[in-house]
Amino acid sequence: MTQDTVSPAPASPIDKPNTMRAVKDKLATVAVYTAFLIAVIPLVWILYTVISKGAGALLNPEWWTNSQRGITARTVGGGAYHAIIGTLIQAAITAVIAVPIGVFTAIYLVEYGRGKLARAVSFMVDILTGVPSIVAALFIYTLWVTTFGFERVAFAVCLALVLLMIPVVVRSTEEMLKLVPNELREASYALGVPKWKTIMKVVLPTAFSGIVTGVLLGLARVMGETAPLLILGPPSKAINMNPFEGFMAALPTMINGERDQVVQAAYDRYWGAALTLIILVMALNIAGRLISRFNKVSR
Repeated sequence: MTQDTVSPAPASPIDKPNTMRAVKDKLATVAVYTAFLIAVIPLVWILYTVISKGAGALLNPEWWTNSQRGITARTVGGGAYHAIIGTLIQAAITAVIAVPIGVFTAIYLVEYGRGKLARAVSFMVDILTGVPSIVAALFIYTLWVTTFGFERVAFAVCLALVLLMIPVVVRSTEEMLKLVPNELREASYALGVPKWKTIMKVVLPTAFSGIVTGVLLGLARVMGETAPLLILGPPSKAINMNPFEGFMAALPTMINGERDQVVQAAYDRYWGAALTLIILVMALNIAGRLISRFNKVSR
């Protein structure tokens, strides 16, 4: 009895080795890693420079408890307590004003916005995104000081920072809301839940972590702005917790003020202020991640 021989199936073109494809894959991998290293090197360099030159000031307990009142450029010592408090107060006021406006604007654009009004709002948000900080500061100066005759105070700085923070919050929140599956909305509507309650109970909690990230990105931007502070709130070396009266210190203006001095004492202080600002921004990002971890719909 003869046994039929089964001939092997022809190899698929996909299974055949392709030298050119392998070469392209290796080249793409090398290009990606090279781009990553090029992007990381300046970041590591900056962090190393700031930490190595500013850590000495932060290790002094007086840095966190004292202000610069009575400290001259050549005097060693003093702290950044006044600037830290001023930065936190201004950031908090800015967030209180900008976050509700930004989130509600994003909700309108995603959930309700149709027609010419929505397009006009989206266009204005795009314009605000590209506005330089000095233009926002000059606009608030014209409105607050020239038109209404008010004094230059920290609250005016916050108004300028609001203009810079709103578009960041709007765009980031808008993208997060678009990522929420429509099936969740439709399931809620099918149960007879009103649209406003669906947004509050389903859509916003689902996108909460992304919204928090956008808010923190906006805060990170405004906390480092200098132009509104120089134009609307000149620096101060004393502690001032009233945003409606007198000048209020901030870390960016402290860095800028000490930078003009060419002595070692001032040199140490402005690097210390720069490191303090980086630490504050990093702490905000860590806090945002922790908050988002405990606010999941799946709980």
